[in-house]
Amino acid sequence: MTKNGLSFLFLFLLLVSCRGLQDMQKAENQFENTFTHPVELSVRDQFSRSKYGNYQLKVSGNPFEIGYKTGFLTDSLFNHQEKIFFDQVKEMTGTPKKQKFLLSFLKWYNRDLIHYIPDYYQKEIYGISQFNASALDSIATPFQRSLMLHGAHDIGHAMQDLMLVGCSSVALKDTFTKDGSLWIARNFDFYISEAFAENKIIAFVEPSEGYNYVSITWPGMLGVVSGMNEKGLTVTINAGKSSIPLKAKQPISLVAKEILQFASNHEEAIAIAHKKEVFVSEALLIGSSFDNSAIIIEMSPKKMDVYRTAEDLLVCTNHFQSDAFENDKKNVKHREESHSQYRYETIEKFVQNQDVVDEQVLVELLRKTTGINDEPIGYGNEKSLNQLRAHHGVIFHPQTLRMWVSNAPYQLGAFDMYDLNEVFLENTISPISTGLIREDTLINTNEFKNLQRYRSQLKEVINKINTKEIIPLSTGQQLVKYNPSFWEAHYWAGRIAYKAGAYEDAYKYFSQANGLEITTLNDEKTVKKWLKISRKRMK
Repeated sequence: MTKNGLSFLFLFLLLVSCRGLQDMQKAENQFENTFTHPVELSVRDQFSRSKYGNYQLKVSGNPFEIGYKTGFLTDSLFNHQEKIFFDQVKEMTGTPKKQKFLLSFLKWYNRDLIHYIPDYYQKEIYGISQFNASALDSIATPFQRSLMLHGAHDIGHAMQDLMLVGCSSVALKDTFTKDGSLWIARNFDFYISEAFAENKIIAFVEPSEGYNYVSITWPGMLGVVSGMNEKGLTVTINAGKSSIPLKAKQPISLVAKEILQFASNHEEAIAIAHKKEVFVSEALLIGSSFDNSAIIIEMSPKKMDVYRTAEDLLVCTNHFQSDAFENDKKNVKHREESHSQYRYETIEKFVQNQDVVDEQVLVELLRKTTGINDEPIGYGNEKSLNQLRAHHGVIFHPQTLRMWVSNAPYQLGAFDMYDLNEVFLENTISPISTGLIREDTLINTNEFKNLQRYRSQLKEVINKINTKEIIPLSTGQQLVKYNPSFWEAHYWAGRIAYKAGAYEDAYKYFSQANGLEITTLNDEKTVKKWLKISRKRMK
């Protein structure tokens, strides 16, 4: 696009966003005039940190009080998290001109967001926005930034090529469990940066309306991606395949939050979802102690359906399974070309090989880095259930209101166990030590250290690969040494060799990559393309 074209588009986005920003400003002014009295903490409001690193938060009150208390208690973490997010935006965009354009685009994209968020959640978001870092006010007002940050998961999901979202979850009961009760486990693979995932918060909420609930979240985030309420209803969200939408509507995390806060069974959850307009496709796995079963509510901008099964096992990855989406072209293509079906089958095979499933078995599942048949497929391969990218792993047992939540790094750290009965009846937010599941031994291995080296070095290679700078062949050798079973390591070693004119070495590396478990169909096509190019160069 020409410079004049970019200038025109920039002006257009700015003008179109004005109305939405004015509506946000109007709501912000109204809240400012309404909430003039200071908020005081009660004995029900607490903030602490577990022995293994996760933060624990408990807040109570009306919507504004919940948001305000959350911001007050997590102030420094919130400011740090917001800075991490916008620093990552800067790194991804590069030049100040591109950063300015992206921020203008985000304002335009979120222009009508305020109209899709219920008033009581606007009040919560306004409450927490009182603690936004003033250093970022040049981007947007604190309230506007908080609103937009609550759509970050959806935007990252919509831009699938950024690979921000790719989750796995499973529900089991009856023949799979000792007493027939329902168990649910999930990995939340929402990745922005290593720093973004460092500060996890286990947030226990006692709202003035609805049910008490817990959410596994991060500083500044009031929406729900994984959670359970006092009635034993759980919600976990998994991205589906979407077209890139033209504007933001209700963030899926706030739909999940409303279900968690106001539903006690499947039918009530479905009724809430039916009323919502979303802007990305998302699967919400809903577990219910009342129903002793799980369902998947599958939502897209155009339609919604519910997937139920008579089986004792329900698996949810990143493709849809209900009748309404079975023959949907985007969904079928995604199932065939992505890594979603592979992870789905990995879960099925793993649990079917178990005598009985409990929290120990489910942690083993969530930490699984190998392929369907336990073969090594490379650390970080998105075909594995444990991609070593997860923000958190969590296990729910709705019947007893117990849950196990991972500490950093990823889902390798210790899993703390919490009992919602004790949290809300005894007003204690400390994990129960007898329920602790120890950290994965992988953390202390050379393989894990090599993965960190691999990712650091690969980042440098990708930044240099399209420049005139020659990358030493030894760098490619190191990538393969650090992660020998991962096709991607061999692929980039091939790219390095090709760039250096070592075509025989390049062909060798591309051949090796082609013989390994490649993540997606597009990746496979890319490897074959470079295999063909390097073969021609050898002649």
